[in-house]
Formats: sequence, structure tokens, C-alpha cells
Amino acid sequence: MAAITYKCPNCGGELTFDPSSQKYKCEYCMSKFTQEELDAMAPKEGEERADNAGGSQTESASDPSGAGMPKDSQADGSESGAGKTDGAGSAMVYTCPSCGAEIVTDETTAATFCYYCHNPVVLSGRLSGEYMPNKVIPFAIDKKEATKQFMEYVGRKKFVPKAFFNKSQIEKLSGVYFPYWQYSCQVDGEADGEGTRTRVWRAGETEYTETSIYRLERRGDISLRNMTKNALKKSDKALVEGVQPYRIDEAKEFSMGYLSGFQAEKRDMEKSEFEVQMHQDAEEYSKRLLRDTMEGYSTVTVQSSHVEFRKEEWKYLLLPVWVLTYSGRNDKVYYYALNGQNGNVCGKLPVDYGKLGIVSGITAAVVFVIGLIGGYLL
Repeated sequence: MAAITYKCPNCGGELTFDPSSQKYKCEYCMSKFTQEELDAMAPKEGEERADNAGGSQTESASDPSGAGMPKDSQADGSESGAGKTDGAGSAMVYTCPSCGAEIVTDETTAATFCYYCHNPVVLSGRLSGEYMPNKVIPFAIDKKEATKQFMEYVGRKKFVPKAFFNKSQIEKLSGVYFPYWQYSCQVDGEADGEGTRTRVWRAGETEYTETSIYRLERRGDISLRNMTKNALKKSDKALVEGVQPYRIDEAKEFSMGYLSGFQAEKRDMEKSEFEVQMHQDAEEYSKRLLRDTMEGYSTVTVQSSHVEFRKEEWKYLLLPVWVLTYSGRNDKVYYYALNGQNGNVCGKLPVDYGKLGIVSGITAAVVFVIGLIGGYLL
């Protein structure tokens, strides 16, 4: 498996994707390149390259000396698509193309940073073949803006511990691409029911009620698009689902370069694990749409409904999330997430119970004093 860094064509510095400009940026010479410009400068046919990402790339797996190859490939000549595993078999070890240091990842990590030279590294083999995403929504919010929005969010909370405002804590805010399955379908739906309309009037001292009964039939061709499910077992489902929705129509064709400068995870859940749930959701929603067309009646009773799936489409995509974790009292871990496209926030912040106790005590004392004064005046 190739460990890749993206190099600036002008100075050889590391290229990362810049959310604010939607271009690839070199932090050394400050050059910026569009996807099309990098594609034009990509290695020619026959040279090793990372899918269609473009640009000058350094790949550890293509180093003829073997110094950049995964460790087990150098030792026994085994296939270069596999890295060296740790003793538990849950981590993989690769070599940084920039400094030669070992990069340790777990089995789902697809993009990360070198802990020594801090250069971004993309593990191309993790997102190739059947694991190649169809689409990606690039980050549209950079870390500076994400930090600002996070501080505004925290600032509205009155009892957050001071440690949460520490610079070292805030610097842990990380941009991560999470894997999702996207499901779209077209269905033929039908529903039969009964509706009533009631008319009440008076004639003299007599009140009359007339109830008309109608047979209702609905038939429809229903198109449901962009239903998504998180495809990573280890992620906090409430968190990554809580920052939705995304504007899926703005997704771009996947390019490995979008991952440079961010972390990324590979899916470890297949679409077969979601098919039953997706069918149930699509069926329930389709029947509800048919029911909602039965309007204008006093009462409606659906007697039968049926949905037949005519066309289904699955796509594998990566969605951007800014994530921060915080260890609170009793080692409880708190999570915060911000949608990297539109800024939707989800999370639960820790509470400083000492600060809360002081405020509660002051409030109780004030109420007690007011009570005494009121009693004295009476």
C-alpha cells in the first residue's frame, strides 16, 4: 500500500487542500492550484500515481530502494499492498515518504499526519478498488473558522470547565472525513382508503349532521434521493449523524488530493448491513407521502398500501466533520462535532459542577435574603 504525500510543483513543499479557497495550497511558497491544474501536472501514464488526484506525489511503495515500502514488504518480499501489523493485529505500520519515520494507523485510517515531520500522508490503498469512494464533499470550513464557531458555541454555555478553553485543548480540533453509504431509489406506490366529510346545520330547533363517505385511491411514482448511513463502526453514531444534513448535491467526484491535510476513515460496514433498514425507511416515507395527498377530508382511514422498488442506487462517499474530544471527570469522554460543509453542530459539553454549585449557592442566598426582607416588611 502506498503512503503518499502531495508535493508543490513550484518548491517541493507539502500540498494540502484549503477549504476556504477550494484549492490545493503550499504553506511554503503560498502557491495555490485547482484540481484541473494538478491533473494537468500529474505523472504520465506508466508512473505511479494516486488515482486521479493529480500533482507531484511521493509514494513510499514506489521507492526502488525499498526504504519507503511497508515494513513486511521489505523483509520477506510479500505483496506491497499490506503494511506491517502490530502484535494485536489492529494497527498497521507504514513509512513516511517525507522523513522516513514509521506511521502507525489502525485498520480503517485512510489519511493522517506524520507525528515527526507533521506532513499529511494519504494511504492510497485504503481507498482503492472496491473501497474507492464514488463521491466526496470537500471541507468548506477551515480550521480557523471551525475554531471560531466552536468558541462561540462554548461561550454560550455558562458552566463549561476552564480547561476547555485551553489552547492545547482547542488545538485538538481535527478535520476528519467519515465514510457513508448513500442510497437513492425509485418506487411505485399505491394506497387505498376511505375519507369522510361532515356537514352540520340547524333548522329551527333541530340540528342535522350529514356524513359523506368517499373511496380514496392514490398511485404514484416516488423518487427518494440521498438517504445516508454512517459506515464506520467505531464512530459515535449520535455525533456523526447529528451534524446532518449535508447538501449532497454539491458532492464532487472523488479525488485522493482532497484528503491531504485531513484525517480520513475507510468504511468497515457494507451496504448489505443497511439494506433492510433503508428499505423500511423508504417504504414508510413513501406510504406517508401517499397518505399526505389524501387531504381535504374530516377523517381519513388508510385501508391498504403497497410499495414496489423499481430502481435502487448505492454510492460510497466521504463527508467532512470537525471533531474534538475531551476527557472529563471519571474519565468520561465528551464529543463535539461540526459539519465541515455548513457548520451544523452536535455535541455534549462537560459541566463544571464546582462552578454550578457556587452559582446555585449564591442564587439560593439571594432568594433567602429577599424572603427575609419581604417577611420583615410584611
